[in-house]
Parts: sequence; structure tokens; C-alpha cells
Amino acid sequence: MITAIQGPLAAYAAQHLRLEVAGGVATLTLDRPERKNPLTFDSYAEMAAILRAATHDDAVRAIIVTGAGGNFCSGGDVHEIIGPLLDRDTKGLMQFTAMTGELVKAMRACPQPIIAAVDGICAGAGAIIAMASDLRIGTPRAKVAFLFNRVGLAGCDMGACAILPRIIGQGRASELLYLGRSLGGEEGLAWGFFNALHAPDALAERAATLARDIAEGPSFAHAMTKRMLQMEWAMSVEQAIEAEAVAQALCMTTQDFRRAYDAFVAKQRPSFRGD
Repeated sequence: MITAIQGPLAAYAAQHLRLEVAGGVATLTLDRPERKNPLTFDSYAEMAAILRAATHDDAVRAIIVTGAGGNFCSGGDVHEIIGPLLDRDTKGLMQFTAMTGELVKAMRACPQPIIAAVDGICAGAGAIIAMASDLRIGTPRAKVAFLFNRVGLAGCDMGACAILPRIIGQGRASELLYLGRSLGGEEGLAWGFFNALHAPDALAERAATLARDIAEGPSFAHAMTKRMLQMEWAMSVEQAIEAEAVAQALCMTTQDFRRAYDAFVAKQRPSFRGD
């Protein structure tokens, strides 16, 4: 089981998914297309480890998560995860659910914005990964399903009851978590789950373009935005204003802030470096 990654992500050879790093963008591809890219114990742990490592890799400024073969992720592998769980005791089951939660914690803790590029099936833990990303782009044929109730489980999985209502609203989140029905691409766009829809053959390039645009921005400031978006869930408006005053003042100490000013004066486009 993968527990830690040493050194830059560009030098890491992933074993249980595909990892590519180029131009400041790390792309994580769930790569078991013959099974619609289900997760295993190992791929859960490795993805979390990669995202933890990204926290310390300044060369990575944006992250894409996607799936191979026209689908995003079908959730936990029925044979490699669901079946073995039936033989675990309570302690063993708690170890598993804590491990799956660590993936979402890693997604929310890493400073880089994460883009989920969703085509086809996006179910169970796959839907959670899309939900826990910062931005989601999809295709008209995308099918997002929080189908935990279909297998006798509660919808409160990996932070769904905390995060999903903040994206699409309490009533709509309740509908998806109680019924386990699929949310199609067009409906997902109308509900605000997806930021945009693209044709399946254009999705990868659109995700890459969006990631490059983010990677070219001020990475320290982007990390601060991500941190504040999460921290302010639990703040009053007054507390949020105070916290943002501190956050923005810190951003004003960066060289990127000075570069933006100098570029404006010179009537040029700023080149941000993240310091």
C-alpha cells in the first residue's frame, strides 16, 4: 500500500493509476477502462499520496483528475473492495472508511486547484472525487450517481452531506443522496454541479486549457483562495471578512503582486512565478 511519495511528482512512477506532469499541470487518470475505471484499495491510497505530495511540489500548479476510455469512475471495485469488506469486522471497516475519507481530505488540503474532467459513468466514490474537486467540466453523456443507498448504505460518504449541498443546494443534494439516481450532463450543468459541458472528444483539451490558465496565474494567491473557500464554510460573514483581510494582505507581500503592478505599468501581461 502506497503511504508516501518522496521528491517531485514528475519523477514518480505511479503504479495504480496514470500520472503525467507537464507545464505545471499534473493529470491523474484512472486507467482501468475495461471496468469503467473502478477504484481499488491501492488506487485510493496512491491517489491520496500523490495529492499529499503535490502540497510540497511547487512545480505543480494545477491538477486534472479524469478517467480513461470514455468513463470517469464507476466507484469502488465490486470484486476487489466490496466483496472483501463483507469479511471485515467493525474495526476493519472503520479503517477502510477512514482511508477513503483521507482521499477527500487530501484533495481539499492540497493548495492546487483540482479540475475533474467527467465523461460517461461517474458513480459512487467516483462521484465523490468529482464533487471534492474545485471545478468540474463534463460531457452531455456524463452520468453522476451518488448511489450508496442502492447498496444499502447511507448517503453520508466521504463528506457528501457536507460538500454536495454547498454545490447544488440542500434540496437537490437530498434528492440525489436519497434516490441514488443519475444526474445527467445537461441537468448537472443547470444545477451548478458542472461548470461547463463539452463534446466528449474535446473534453481532454478543454480540461488542459483550463488547467493551463490556472497554472499561469498566481499560485500562492490561488492556494489562498482555495483555503478561504473551505475555511469560510464555518465562519460568520464578519469572521470571513476579517480572515480575508489577513489573507489578502499576505498576498500583497508576494513578488507576484509586484510583478502584476510592474506589468500593468509596462502595458504587458504579467508572468507569475508563485513567489
